[in-house]
Amino acid sequence: MLLSGGLDSATVAAWLQREGFEVHALSVDYGQRHSIELNAAREIAADLKLADHHVLQLDLRGVGGSALTDLEMEVPKGKSPTEPVSQEIPTTYVPARNTLFLSLALGFAEARGAHDLAIGVNALDYSGYPDCRPEFIASFEKLANLATREGIEGRPFRLHAPLQDLTKVEILRLAHELGVPVDKTISCYDPREDGSICGLCESCRLRLQAEMELNQ
Repeated sequence: MLLSGGLDSATVAAWLQREGFEVHALSVDYGQRHSIELNAAREIAADLKLADHHVLQLDLRGVGGSALTDLEMEVPKGKSPTEPVSQEIPTTYVPARNTLFLSLALGFAEARGAHDLAIGVNALDYSGYPDCRPEFIASFEKLANLATREGIEGRPFRLHAPLQDLTKVEILRLAHELGVPVDKTISCYDPREDGSICGLCESCRLRLQAEMELNQ
C-alpha cells in the first residue's frame, strides 16, 4: 500500500490489517516541500507494526507544475479554518502523482508476489484531484492487469480504495475505531519548520472541519 504519513493512508493501513492482510507499505520521497510526512509515515508504520516499510526516491521537482514540489509557487490558503474548500483543481495538484505512485506500488507488489494494492483516496471531501476519482481507480486496476506478467498469466491484481466514498469526518471516525495514531499523522501541505500545521491550506481545513464536526 501507499503510505504518505497522512490520515487517509494511515487509516487504510489499519483497515487492511483488520481485513487480515499482511501490510507492506511504500512511501515516496518525491521532492515534496517537507520531509515531515515521511517521518510521520515511518512512525505510523512502526506503531501499526506493519510487515515492512520502504521509502523510494522519485524526484518530481524536475517535472514541476505543483506548489508541493516548486518552492516558488505558493500553497493556496484560506482566510480561516472554516472557509470551504474549492472544488477547482488547486496548485497543490502534482501532475500524474497517483498514476506514478501506483505504478511503483504495482512493481513493488509484483516483485514480491502480492496481488492486492491499496491507496487512501476519497472522492467526496477532496480538492478536485482527477486521480482520486472512482473512474481513475477502476481504470488503473484494469491497467495493472494488462501491463504485468501476473495479470496476463491469470493472477490478477486488485486495487483497494476503502475510503473512496467516505467523507473526511467518516474517515476520522474510522481511524479512531481502528486505533490509528491520529495525532502522529500529518495532513498539512505547508507545515512550519517545527512540524506544526499551517491550519489554512485546503488539506488542513478539510481535516480541522472534520474534527470540529466529529466533536460536536
